[in-house]
Amino acid sequence: MTSEGWGTPPVEPISQHYIVCGGNALAHRLILELVEHYEVPVVVLVADRSRDHAPQIEQLSGVAAVVEYSSITDEALRAVSIETARGLALVEGSDQENIHTALSAQGHNPDIRIVLRMFNQRLGENIERLLRNGAALSGSATAAPAFAAAALGRPNSVEVGGRFLHIAFDDAITSDRICIVADHIDRQDLSKIRLMPEQEGSSAEFVQLASEFGDDGPVRVGSGGGVGSGSGSAGGGVRHDVEPLPEAVAETGGVAALQALPIEPREPISWARRLRWRVLDTARFFTSARLRLVLLTAFALVLMSFAVLWYLSRDFGWTVYISLLDLAGAAQPDQPADIAAGTGTGGGWQRAAQVVITLCGITFAPVATAIVVEVLASGRRGLPRNPSAGTRDHVIVVGLGNVGTRVAAQLHELGVPVVCMERDPQARGIAAVRALGIPVVLGDGPFEEQLRRARLKHSRAVVAVSGDDATNLEAALEARHGNPEVRVVVRLFDDNFAGHFYATLDNAASRSVSYLAAPAFAAALMGREVRGTLSVLRHVLLIAELTVEDGSGLIGMNRHDLEDPGGVRVIAARVARSPHLQWNYADRTRRLGPGDRIVVAATRSGLARLNTVLADEG
Repeated sequence: MTSEGWGTPPVEPISQHYIVCGGNALAHRLILELVEHYEVPVVVLVADRSRDHAPQIEQLSGVAAVVEYSSITDEALRAVSIETARGLALVEGSDQENIHTALSAQGHNPDIRIVLRMFNQRLGENIERLLRNGAALSGSATAAPAFAAAALGRPNSVEVGGRFLHIAFDDAITSDRICIVADHIDRQDLSKIRLMPEQEGSSAEFVQLASEFGDDGPVRVGSGGGVGSGSGSAGGGVRHDVEPLPEAVAETGGVAALQALPIEPREPISWARRLRWRVLDTARFFTSARLRLVLLTAFALVLMSFAVLWYLSRDFGWTVYISLLDLAGAAQPDQPADIAAGTGTGGGWQRAAQVVITLCGITFAPVATAIVVEVLASGRRGLPRNPSAGTRDHVIVVGLGNVGTRVAAQLHELGVPVVCMERDPQARGIAAVRALGIPVVLGDGPFEEQLRRARLKHSRAVVAVSGDDATNLEAALEARHGNPEVRVVVRLFDDNFAGHFYATLDNAASRSVSYLAAPAFAAALMGREVRGTLSVLRHVLLIAELTVEDGSGLIGMNRHDLEDPGGVRVIAARVARSPHLQWNYADRTRRLGPGDRIVVAATRSGLARLNTVLADEG
């Protein structure tokens, strides 16, 4: 709709629809979730039909209308029939703008479900109290754990009941897994992957056998339909008490499982390693090759002189004491009268050794002072600084938007050194990461130079999370060129782009913020709580907690009813009046009643099916 038609509805009168305000990547993915998985009518309100993802959104089937307004005013809300809508999603604009729009929409329709994107999570929690039926989510907070975990080469996790759920692949799967969540995994063709495979029991047995016999030989299907091993276990022989291995699983060999850890592991670097890096690299930073040669020679002379003093005195403590005084130029020299009277501290060899140490101390003093000044200055929080000479084994985060800021902060909390790169000196994340003491490389020069300043040669990973796919890919390729061993994690929206990326680069991962966050926003719009999302390569699983309330469609259902249609696994349950979660709830026939709570791992379509059942029957 253009400005000429602001006073009239955009389409024929519509009701029971959902309104999405925004034309960015998150809005695009959210609309896809709503029209493909929840099959609900969607009206979209955008600022400009020709910008961002608005043209692609207009082409989506299932979108009832796309309405254009430069800002979200009361008039714009009336144009999209806010009075008869079931839900409103605000996924673009600043926190202040979204809060204002949410309160205005609630005035037009007190019963509407409102989900708004908020960067400030603490403010979002307070806003939820002002909304009768609303939720404040952060897309960057939802997606950041997946990027941080990918940078460290480990799966991201979701905390549920004191356990940290994560996805393990192939050899990393242990016997205490919760359930098999994927098979047919081919990293060269991610379209083949099956999430929540129907043959869970057989796949689970395959994983169990692989863990038991894998060290002694490959697991293969026997001619008689049983499953055996070339050499068996320690006692030899063949297992006959397990179901036959599904042929498809045997061929692909790629399996993923949901597992739990009691605590989230940190990756701190010991103070001894940090001190060693700091001293060695700071010496390199402040000195040239010639000066380092001089320092090494002086250090060798000090050791030789120390050995002479120790040999003459046979007193190690006194030798350390007098050597340190000599290095500082504070030793008391022998006077001629003392030498003549025979009361001097030592002979000619001792005096020669002390002179050598004193002269070498003149060389060491300025370098030691420079190191101390650099260490103290780099520890002052909030001040702009480049990466210090002691920065090693760190993660470089490229782009300090909402996502980059969250990723940097999370890595910092895990004890991992971080260096950030940003081309825009006004980026909102710069102040936030500097307050944590994280160095930032600023400037719009070539990536090669910026990465060099960020000490790419000594880094463990590069995470490119700017808002542009091409920029992220350029940063990743430049990083791999400068350090062939570095791990690269790239934010990519386009799935085809990501597929080529996986097929081309080793030790690499790609994630999509909108793909990770959109299912949580869609579920929240339906009034369901998603505890977090887990990445299975470019695919996503949702961990959701559902409460059985009076009149809910869950009442009377059991595990068979929930899981048989596919896409859902019940991983834990808390029966009414019980304070504890029961993991791997074994009773498949017990029917749910009011007050029960269940935790499920679900695909996007699986959770959508559950929500549709609850909405229809509730």
